[in-house]
Amino acid sequence: MKAILEDKRTGEVGTYQVPEPELRSGGILVRTAFSAISSGTERATVETSEKSLLAKALARPDLVKQVIDFARSNGVKAAYDAVKTRLDTLSPMGYSCSGTVIGVGEEVKEFQLGDRVACGGAGYANHCEVNWVPCNLAVRVPEPVALDAASLTTIGAIAMQGLRQANVALGETVVVIGAGLVGVLTMQQARAAGCRVVAVDLDASRVERATSLGAHLALLASDPRVPQAVADFSRYGADAAIVTAASRSAEPLELAAKVLRECGRIVVVGDVGMGVARRSLYPKELTLAMSRSYGPGRYDPSYEEGGIDYPVGYVRWTERRNMEAFLDLLASGLVDVSALLERRYRADDGGRAYSELLSGEAYTAILEYAGSGETSKIQPVPAPPIKSQRSRLRVGCIGAGAFARAQILPHLRGMDGVSLESVVTASGVSAESARRNFGFQRAQTPSELLNNPELNAVFIASRHQSHAEYIVAALRQGKAVFVEKPLAVNGPQLELIQQVYGDAARNGRAPFLMVGFNRRFAPATEKIRRFFVKRQEPMLVHGRINAGFISSTHWTQQDSEGGRIIGEFCHFVDWARFIVGSPIRTVSTTALPDGGRYNRDNVAVTLTFADSSIANLLYLANGDPAVPKEYFEIFCEGGVARLDNFELLQLARNRETKRFRLARDKGHRREVQLTVQAMMSGMEAPIPFEEIVEVTEATFSIAKTARVSEVPREPLPVRESKPGMRK
Repeated sequence: MKAILEDKRTGEVGTYQVPEPELRSGGILVRTAFSAISSGTERATVETSEKSLLAKALARPDLVKQVIDFARSNGVKAAYDAVKTRLDTLSPMGYSCSGTVIGVGEEVKEFQLGDRVACGGAGYANHCEVNWVPCNLAVRVPEPVALDAASLTTIGAIAMQGLRQANVALGETVVVIGAGLVGVLTMQQARAAGCRVVAVDLDASRVERATSLGAHLALLASDPRVPQAVADFSRYGADAAIVTAASRSAEPLELAAKVLRECGRIVVVGDVGMGVARRSLYPKELTLAMSRSYGPGRYDPSYEEGGIDYPVGYVRWTERRNMEAFLDLLASGLVDVSALLERRYRADDGGRAYSELLSGEAYTAILEYAGSGETSKIQPVPAPPIKSQRSRLRVGCIGAGAFARAQILPHLRGMDGVSLESVVTASGVSAESARRNFGFQRAQTPSELLNNPELNAVFIASRHQSHAEYIVAALRQGKAVFVEKPLAVNGPQLELIQQVYGDAARNGRAPFLMVGFNRRFAPATEKIRRFFVKRQEPMLVHGRINAGFISSTHWTQQDSEGGRIIGEFCHFVDWARFIVGSPIRTVSTTALPDGGRYNRDNVAVTLTFADSSIANLLYLANGDPAVPKEYFEIFCEGGVARLDNFELLQLARNRETKRFRLARDKGHRREVQLTVQAMMSGMEAPIPFEEIVEVTEATFSIAKTARVSEVPREPLPVRESKPGMRK
């Protein structure tokens, strides 16, 4: 399919051929009819990408801080590679489109094939011929509304949410500062709500057009008479000012304060400087509020991706309900966007559309897609056959996110005997980036890759919840499988994998399944194993993992993805299992109270092993990134090993300490090398399947206990001071 993508390094926008997304549960496939380019939001995205690396850093100091923190925990080289990988990608553009439903996922009840829909959300409602969209980011289009007009629905919802934050009432005066696309849609909706509307903009041409697009009065922002003009128009001063402009300065907010009456309301919708002076707001006792995109539900994965709606009795206007309300305004004629639909381009001309729109004065451009009237389900285009090379490992990779691009694909590329044949991602867009950057022959859909008989190995680095599905499909096709941890995210998934693995073994197919527990392959780990190789007594292992805080809304924290314990802590369970070299017998877990901030990711875990060894593992989200992430101590038979973040290793015995300063290496390269060697030679995986299952089951037990086991909240007893005691 065709997709309009941006090169993150250069900012260049063009039309590319990429694989179509596959239908997934909880969402729908939409054949796009029209998508809207927002001159404001998308101009800022492109302009940032066009800047030099230094200019990008100056523009986003928050991201620079993240890179510095990452470098402290993972090393400068790892941080450099991560930034380089991020820049060497193609990124989807767009967040507002309309089209026709051509596929309905499992558990989806509200949509049917052929429904006309409007869709929203960056990463979902892209400028692509076909999009997969979660249910809560799609709404039906009323019959009177044309699909070209419906393509503006998401942008209309942004304007509507700003109005809701302003709490406007019938007869009030609303000043809209910034008469771009969002500003125009704000004007029309404010007018439809019975408000008197004043438009203010720096651009004289937009001021001139504002009255024909919904404003009762339009003023040039640079005119010093604006505050008086608004006062004369409104009698008392404006009741609310909605700032839809984009500016690095705080001048739009300062102007808003000048035009408002006492106790007026400022709502910030656009990306503007927030350094407004206190003296501008205080004398009038003004209220300053932010408007977050489309409305409640935005940036909440459980709502947008999980499909969990907010009860209408408690949250009347969610982002989806705002989209529906905007379409109702279009259907009634109270909002008219016909003047905004004049500039149109074919999808093939996506690059030209961006360059002309972003350099001109237009509000928006509409991209039109061929074949938008079709309603039949898309049939995948068969990939050309791969020339058979029986002596080579022909690899397909499912998933090409940041981890795969940093820790899997670089090690596979150029490896003797390995041919990178096919790459797959959920959306298809990042697959094209990986194909270009790592030399894959083609980008495909998951079903095309898994059903290709010429591929004999599959590397899986997709989101955690999907691992089991791809493992099972690949094993059933007789392919060797490497999967980035975790193996599975719940018991039923694990049982299915065990069943399919066992069936293959019983049928004599010698299944190959390897999980990416890389730390056991680190050079420091091997030195520790050799140091204790002759031990006869049990070990005591202590591990402290300063994992750092991750918001509970992040995808890795979601129960459907296993959460952080299943998703990452499994690494350290496996590392302890490998160091001890004996089966896990018991698991004991205690979790700190979440307190509304954490997500059961501060845990203390004790493992006991068949040889009576003990491992005490602390996984912490409440620390500081200035402290290195991983620290381990092992005590046994008068020997002590101390490993600090896989960089400094100390081995002590007989009052003598040997120190090893290592390049930070957590075993990724060695893990991939050993996996490939085993796949090519027909040997068993580097980690026995039974051991992988054992570690996975132990991690499941830890996660389950953490959900119900918390440290008591009772206050500590306070000792009273006795006479003569020092306080």
